[in-house]
Amino acid sequence: METFDPAELPELLKLYYRRLFPYAQYYRWLNYGGVIKNYFQHREFSFTLKDDIYIRYQSFNNQSDLEKEMQKMNPYKIDIGAVYSHRPNQHNTVKLGAFQAQEKELVFDIDMTDYDDVRRCCSSADICSKCWTLMTMAIRIIDRALKEDFGFKHRLWVYSGRRGVHCWVCDESVRKLSSAVRSGIVEYLSLVKGGQDVKKKVHLSEKIHPFVRKSINIINKYFEEYALVNQDILGNKESCDKILALAPENILCQDHFLSIHDELQRVFQNHHSSLQRWEHLKKVAKSLNNIKSDKYGPWLEWEIMLQYCFPRLDINVSKGINHLLKSPFSVHPKTGRISVPIDLQKVDQFDPFTVPTISSICHELDAISTTEEEKGENKAESIIKHRTRDYKKTSLAPYVKVFEQFLENLDKSRKGELLRKSDLQKDF
Repeated sequence: METFDPAELPELLKLYYRRLFPYAQYYRWLNYGGVIKNYFQHREFSFTLKDDIYIRYQSFNNQSDLEKEMQKMNPYKIDIGAVYSHRPNQHNTVKLGAFQAQEKELVFDIDMTDYDDVRRCCSSADICSKCWTLMTMAIRIIDRALKEDFGFKHRLWVYSGRRGVHCWVCDESVRKLSSAVRSGIVEYLSLVKGGQDVKKKVHLSEKIHPFVRKSINIINKYFEEYALVNQDILGNKESCDKILALAPENILCQDHFLSIHDELQRVFQNHHSSLQRWEHLKKVAKSLNNIKSDKYGPWLEWEIMLQYCFPRLDINVSKGINHLLKSPFSVHPKTGRISVPIDLQKVDQFDPFTVPTISSICHELDAISTTEEEKGENKAESIIKHRTRDYKKTSLAPYVKVFEQFLENLDKSRKGELLRKSDLQKDF
């Protein structure tokens, strides 16, 4: 994969917005079949321009209007906001208090930096294949719950372009949810709680909720290779001490105290690999399971697995209806990578390092254009072809296809709902 030079970004963006951005699919998504009048027109977009100039409350009449403005403004980043009571670009003309966010997709933002206390390979904005498994587990756990526990059908997962993933839940009923209900959903999906100063962030009670059990089942599939081999979470004294801090020091067993810390210290001294230490930790945890203690809960092993692997959601992004989130197909200005949709059938195979950069797809396009010129194609013919098929000639194509499949399912669902309503009317 070729390297990306941020100095080239302004020119690359011009080409990208002129010939590669999938406007038709993008408009089809946010227009939601045009069923609700002015739905697209009342949607807020925000643009971040060169030198961090930030423009909120952009809105557009139609696809053509959006295209023209994006090609004129050349945004470094595009964010999508809520659907408002009035057109966002006229918000200054509306009576104070009347301009209100009314609807938006339920969104989730999972960022690798929130795992810095439990990953050993990277920190801050850096990621590698060893820690990307955290995002794979996050998608699997959250998506299963959204689908099975809540019954949400239309979930679009998108790579952020750098170090995380976003989810857009687009069901019609979900877009209407209040902030309070959104908060409740995020609360349900949150198990890791507490800031940097809190050592033990997961506390399980004796009655384990099915959501927790199902999440543990998913983590189990990845835990050995991810945590014990790649992250080596029990590989040295410092790492072992972090795990020890999650265990109760002593537990009252009948009429005497058992020192759990001493027991684990002994285990860690006698065995040296993370794999061996974990196997023996599980035996200690199992012995705790036989001691009924509401105070500590008999779930040490699971609490550690959840603290090290469970998704960490940015609650504020999800609960606020007017909160903006980076748009799919936006370009990350630091990495040059496109925010591409993730195929839920191939989550385990998704590799952020093979996601196309704006440089790579623009160069692919240049190479194709040169070939067409050499073939002596009619220029007018060429322009018509470009309008519809340019992204298809580049490595962006499979990601647009994933997006189109998501839109197909939305369309089918909408048509099914309209049929159902018309059948109900006939019954009266």
